[in-house]
Order: sequence, then structure tokens, then C-alpha cells
Amino acid sequence: MPVTKPLPYRRGVGIALINRDGKVFVAERIDTPGAWQMPQGGIDTGERPRAAAKRELLEETGTKKAKIIAESRDWLKYDLPARLRKKVWKGKYRGQEQKWFLMLFTGTDADIDLDGEHPEFARWKWISFRRLPTVIVGFKRKIYREVVAEFAAIVAATAKPKR
Repeated sequence: MPVTKPLPYRRGVGIALINRDGKVFVAERIDTPGAWQMPQGGIDTGERPRAAAKRELLEETGTKKAKIIAESRDWLKYDLPARLRKKVWKGKYRGQEQKWFLMLFTGTDADIDLDGEHPEFARWKWISFRRLPTVIVGFKRKIYREVVAEFAAIVAATAKPKR
């Protein structure tokens, strides 16, 4: 019986975009109502992860008004459910291996524009950073818990004090 080689992971980036209140940006996917996520996407050939994160942020949120304040120590992975594996990325990958970036939003809500060239999101909102894993589709919860664990102290230190 032939041994099949497991599918590789697709290299990508994820962006945890926080505002000055320590809330994080999440958006609902156009193609999957009820599925919320943070901006993320693939790394193009020859592109560095930091550049990919800035490009993905612009493509998915319509803004450049953010600065990188932290980067995940490791590449974080998630597997696609079997039912999606053949549909997503033409069946070439088992999931994604992502470098995550924490970015501080320096604009106003009016600077967010989801109506780009290839819109992916229907609507967006700011939520509590620690609440992230509770609003995300099940197969991404583990990676979101890892992002929250790694960046929570930085988010707390960055948030402006409440009056």
C-alpha cells in the first residue's frame, strides 16, 4: 500500500489590530455569515512576513493607519476541517502556518473601509481582546487562544487608562 505524504501548511500572516482602548478588530466573512476573524492571509513569493501583514491589513481593512508593536515568537498552525480541505486553496494545503503581528491602530473608525478591490468582510466591530476565542469558528480557536496568551500583557499595557 502506498504511503501518502501529508499536505503541507500554507505560510501566512495574521493581524491582531487593537485600538487605544485595548479592543481588537474582528470582521464577519462575506462568504460565511456568522464567521468572525481577524485579518489574515498568505505570504506572496519573495515577500517578508512583516510586509505581508501590512499588505493584508490594507487589503482587508482599507487602512494603513497602524504600527506593528509585537510579533509572535513562533509560527502558529491550524488545520482545516476535512470538509473544507478540498475546497480551500484548491486542496493543496492542510491548513495554515502563520506569523502573527500585534498592530496598534492609529486612525479613527472612519479609516476602516471594507469595500476594497476584493472585499472579504461584510461588517466589523471592536471587541475585548480576551473574548477573541469565543467569537471565532471552532477550528481556529486554538490559534486564537495562543495569540491572546502571547499578546495579552502587551495589549493591557498599551490600552489607555479608563477615567
